[in-house]
Amino acid sequence: MKNSFFEFKIRSVLAVMRLFSKLPLKFHYFCGDIFSRVMKNILHYRQNVVITNISRSFPEKKYPEIKSIVSAFYRHLGEIFAEAVWFSGSDARRIHASGICRYTNLEVLCDAYENSPSVTVLFSHCGNWELLGGLLCYNYNPDVDYPCHESNVKVVYKELHNRFWNEVFVRNRCYPAKGFDGQIESKNILRYAIRHRNVKNIYIYPTDQYPYAGSHDAGLFLNQPTKVMLGSAGLAHKLGMSVLYLSMKQVSRGHYEMTFVPICGNAAELSPEEIMRKYLDLLEADIRETPYNWLWSHKRWKR
Repeated sequence: MKNSFFEFKIRSVLAVMRLFSKLPLKFHYFCGDIFSRVMKNILHYRQNVVITNISRSFPEKKYPEIKSIVSAFYRHLGEIFAEAVWFSGSDARRIHASGICRYTNLEVLCDAYENSPSVTVLFSHCGNWELLGGLLCYNYNPDVDYPCHESNVKVVYKELHNRFWNEVFVRNRCYPAKGFDGQIESKNILRYAIRHRNVKNIYIYPTDQYPYAGSHDAGLFLNQPTKVMLGSAGLAHKLGMSVLYLSMKQVSRGHYEMTFVPICGNAAELSPEEIMRKYLDLLEADIRETPYNWLWSHKRWKR
């Protein structure tokens, strides 16, 4: 009975989201702007965490610059919320027609997929990670095809502490590809990849999350001593995969660009620590270019 009610609540929330998703994206941005003001000025959502993270990451910036980044971050948080609701009921055709996201160099992913046993893609909380479920919708180059079927794309996620919202977001991310079963919880990925080592897959990992105890000390990242989890790089190293960094930049409101940056063609030739250092350097360069575009409310350094 309890599980039935839990399922009913999830379906109810998703149904409401998908009902509202039919409205134009401009309407959702209007709501997102209200949401961002409420989060920043009324609820003060993690404001101390945001200000502390930004201030420590950019000690060279004056207070007005920090304040400007904080305001831009909350505005972008509202955009993420708006786009996630709009995305929740959009089919592949609508997503593609919107141009909300596009690849700049899909051929890099194609080359890596063709020339290695599998591909590891390291991703971060830049841009809008909630749009990852539309990966097959973002190619506008008629001369390049996505390198594999959706069944060979595996998106690794870390389960949220709140079971209800975890289930809502997991289902929402894969809505455009109905029946997609390629989302794998991080604690299960090692067993899955070893068991399917003879299947050529693309594994996409969010790799800027709060690390577990005993994680690797990677040195400085954004001016702060930082620990990282080595699981994604270690698995790529063990199985000789190619490794790419996926950069997601906001060009303008409602438009993102996704660019694949090669880290290595054969991860067996680098240590997991070297791979993650290269990833951190690429991520930091992106954050410094557009500081508001990262999830500053995340307690990345609470250890």
